[in-house]
This record gives sequence, C-alpha cells and structure tokens, in this order.
Amino acid sequence: MVASGASTVHVRRDSDLVRLDGLVLPGGESTTISRLLEVFELLEPLRQAVGGGLPTYGSCAGMILLADTVLDGRPDHRGVGGLDVVVRRNAFGRQVDSFETDVAFQGVGAVHAVFIRAPWVESAGERVQVLARIEGAPAAGKVVAVRQDHLLATSFHPELTGDDRVHRLFVTMVKEARL
Repeated sequence: MVASGASTVHVRRDSDLVRLDGLVLPGGESTTISRLLEVFELLEPLRQAVGGGLPTYGSCAGMILLADTVLDGRPDHRGVGGLDVVVRRNAFGRQVDSFETDVAFQGVGAVHAVFIRAPWVESAGERVQVLARIEGAPAAGKVVAVRQDHLLATSFHPELTGDDRVHRLFVTMVKEARL
C-alpha cells in the first residue's frame, strides 16, 4: 500500500480504528481471522466502522469478511458485513487448485490476478458495481471484484503481483471519502 501513496498502521485494538482513513481486510484464512476478531474484541467495532462509512478494501478472505452472506462457510462464521453480496468460500477449489489469470478490471484495465482458495461472488445487490469477472475456464463469468459505495473487494490477491493499480484505486476511494 505504501507504493500506492498510503501509510499503514496495524490494527490491534478498537482504539486503533479512530486513527484510520481507510481499512484493508487482507487475505488469509477467513475462519481464523473471524475468530481472532472476536478474541481481540474487534468484530463489533469493525462492523460499526464499516457501517459508518470507513472506506474498506477486502482481498480474498477480506471479501468473505465483508460479504453479508457466505456460502460453504462454517456455521460459526461471523463476518464484518456491509457488502451486499453472496460469496462462495473456496469457490475455485482447494489450495492445489490455485491459479493465475488476467481479468479485465473496470476503471483499471487488465490485471494479473492470483487466486488462492479464493471466493467468488454468487450474486450482488443493486448497489453493487461489478468490476471484474473470470473470462475463461474454470469459472467463466464468475464475479471476482466488486465495489459498493465505500467498499471494495477482490477475490484475488493483487499484492502478490507487484501491480499496485487496485491498491491505488482504493487509496483514491479513501481520498474521495475525506472530501
């Protein structure tokens, strides 16, 4: 994110949230992240911050955490919510099914996307703008990037490619929200 013009801080407590202009919910294992948010008493403060308009970007597991509805998740999954989408967890398969492909990302251009046990968007609400879809097998047409107001989510990991355009888009969203 630094290369895209942002400075970063780690959020470890709810008091860290007041210093933020924007938030990134990273990739990783969504169940573990969800549990840690509860253990460290961050889940409710994050829900309030996101619901209150804090610009937030969710990458892979972050997309799952932002989704209002998650398919194929654990029964005890508790996400942040706010993004009017239904996502399918591990939609592309297991770790061995991870892959890379190029996607046409609206407003950004062709982006090389890395998918690791990634979700996809099954359906999106009226206010959700679809930004990218898979263009070939194994999942032609599946939605892999969306935006809704102050929320941005991708099912892939742009941080793994060295291309910072998706992150720059998010930084622009944060700057616009401050106006």
